[in-house]
Amino acid sequence: MRFVVDAEIPFAAALLAPHGEVSTLPGREIDRAALAAADALWVRTTVRVDAALLAGTPVRFVGTVTSGTDHLDTAWLDAQGIAWAAAPGANAGAVALWWAAAVATVARREGRPLAGRRVGVVGVGHVGRRVEAFARALGCEVLRCDPPRARAEGTRDFLPLAELLPRAELLTLHVPLARGGADPTWHLVGAPALAALAPGTLLVNSARGAVVDSAALLAAGDRIIPVLDVFEGEPEVAPAVVAAAALATPHLAGHSLDGKAAAVRRIYEATCAACGLASAGALAADLGPPAPSRLAIATAGRSDEEVLLAALTPFYDVAADDAALRRIVALPPGERGREFERHRTAATAHREPRGVELHLDPPRPRVAAALATLGLRPATGTAAVQRE
Repeated sequence: MRFVVDAEIPFAAALLAPHGEVSTLPGREIDRAALAAADALWVRTTVRVDAALLAGTPVRFVGTVTSGTDHLDTAWLDAQGIAWAAAPGANAGAVALWWAAAVATVARREGRPLAGRRVGVVGVGHVGRRVEAFARALGCEVLRCDPPRARAEGTRDFLPLAELLPRAELLTLHVPLARGGADPTWHLVGAPALAALAPGTLLVNSARGAVVDSAALLAAGDRIIPVLDVFEGEPEVAPAVVAAAALATPHLAGHSLDGKAAAVRRIYEATCAACGLASAGALAADLGPPAPSRLAIATAGRSDEEVLLAALTPFYDVAADDAALRRIVALPPGERGREFERHRTAATAHREPRGVELHLDPPRPRVAAALATLGLRPATGTAAVQRE
């Protein structure tokens, strides 16, 4: 077997080497010539996989180590009999961690608690369910919109988007990007949707940039408070959109080592199944426990949001990525896109706080319950505070 793999996909070369020849290339260098002798291709969202790339090549399997598939022409792949696989949900824990840190940062800055807010979750899948669990544990009311699930499960627990929008104080998007079909999401949040939102609504988008109409968002002015990890036109991000955002990060919400390992494991198994290979069984890298393995936080005199950030920042510093993106969009136009991609590539994948022992002194049950949805393990009782 001959494999061509995006060089930024960790663990892949070691996993695939026992099965054949592995060529790792930067995504921008993966073209038809590079695939002239390839049997399988592994990519990220930066590579468009369609007839222009694959026609006339021997590629018979395509794997993307991402949740979304809008960079794959899946209809063409199916028509050609080329097997493909994605990794939906593999990075859900990382996105939920980003979400919690991002909204806590903005709420702390506003001086308005998250608890008690009405959160509208659009897309209640792998990520949306985790966001819902965190928000409910923290004391938020959650409204859900998910047309495919409503059709399959009944409408009792779901609202149409038009009904959800005017009621939401925080609107969060967790949908794939689709331009057609039964549930198109391209510019799902455009001028009409933005007009339906109450002034001061937080709009959180970590799904795909084009789910939100950027021009309409800018036209809405300060009526809406954007919190963004994804942007139309990436890697060429509009400085005006970043400037309008209360918090903005360079498409790094799912960038955890745990999520990457889970995605690679899933695509490896799919490759083995599609190509008749014997799975090696275990990931060729032991991630070990996250560090720190124990957190003790003094909560007296601190808001819930301050306590949340004290627990989350050791694992992911959302403010640092916000500052990095603002530096990037301040560069000359010809440099922004390259630096956006360079930063995403160079960023160190963080660990998720799974299994980390958490001590809050004095106890803060609501915050502890919310953090437990992200994988932390609240201790019972009160411990001596060793870290803040």
